[in-house]
This record gives sequence, structure tokens and C-alpha cells, in this order.
Amino acid sequence: MTVRTMSKSPTAANSRPPEGKSGREQLIELLNGDLRREYQAIIAYVVYSQVMKGAAYMNVAAELEKHAGEELQHAIIIAKQIDYLGGRPAVDPMPVHPSGDAQEMLRLDLDNETETIRHYRQRVRQCEELGEFAVAEHIRDILMDEQDHQIALATALGIEVPNVSNESEPAGGDWHTAKPTG
Repeated sequence: MTVRTMSKSPTAANSRPPEGKSGREQLIELLNGDLRREYQAIIAYVVYSQVMKGAAYMNVAAELEKHAGEELQHAIIIAKQIDYLGGRPAVDPMPVHPSGDAQEMLRLDLDNETETIRHYRQRVRQCEELGEFAVAEHIRDILMDEQDHQIALATALGIEVPNVSNESEPAGGDWHTAKPTG
């Protein structure tokens, strides 16, 4: 992104559900956060794909343009799931901030994809806890695309793909009672 992005997620604390809401209401709220990150990714990929300059970035820019279309499909799927659950899909993206450096754009995108993967892995578990197995399957499909994006971005940067497999869940994975830290 020639648009410097904040992480696709506000913070780990904000990925936890608010207290006093039903599991379904909490899931809707968290999915709306995911939807806002998808909007952010669309904007970032559109902008970055157009502003990256130089022969070294021609193929990368084309890949980012492809990612923008995939992120749009993710947003549509997440919005449908929010509606199915009885919620109203969010309309505002997470902030996207400008950057003029191609490497920084790619790094920001990689960080955002990595954070999105963390959130979607949590969301799959949350959906399953609520018995929302079809919603979980939709998110699993999106998760595969996000991991492909993560691999492509790490490859473009010439670095290892960030490992999110061994990260622990907040409060032992109990998203119903996890309290924000910090």
C-alpha cells in the first residue's frame, strides 16, 4: 500500500468480545471488525497496485491487484454471514495511511495479512463453539486465500512467512471470558 495501513486489526484486546452480549452478538461484532479489515485491504491493495513503480514491481503490482478482487469477495462473504446472524454489516474501513516506499507497502500488507489470519483462526473456533458450522466453513475458505496472500507477500519481500501456528489464544482460547490486557 502506498497507503500506510494500520494493522488489519486494532489490537488483540479489540479482537475480544465485549462483555454483556450473547455469543451471537459478540460474533457479529467481531465479524464486523473483520469486515472493516477486509475493506482496508481492498483500499490498500487497489492503491498499492497502482502506485508501485519500476520493473522490479510490475509482477508484484499485478498480484496486488488480484488480491484486491479477492478481498472484495471476502468482504461480500463476511457481510452475508453478518446478515445471516442477524447483524448489520459495517460500512467503514480500518484506517489506511499513505507510504511512498514499495518495500514498506509490502511489509504493511504482510503484517495486515498475518493479523487477519490470527483473527480468522479465532473466528473459526468461535463459530464452532456457537454451532455456526457453515459460517466457520466460509471463514476457512477465506483463511486459505489470506494464507496465500501472506505467502506471496513474504516471497516478494524475500523473507520467511510469519508463523502464526504456535501462538496462544487469549485466556487459553476462552473468547467468552477473555479480558483486554494493557
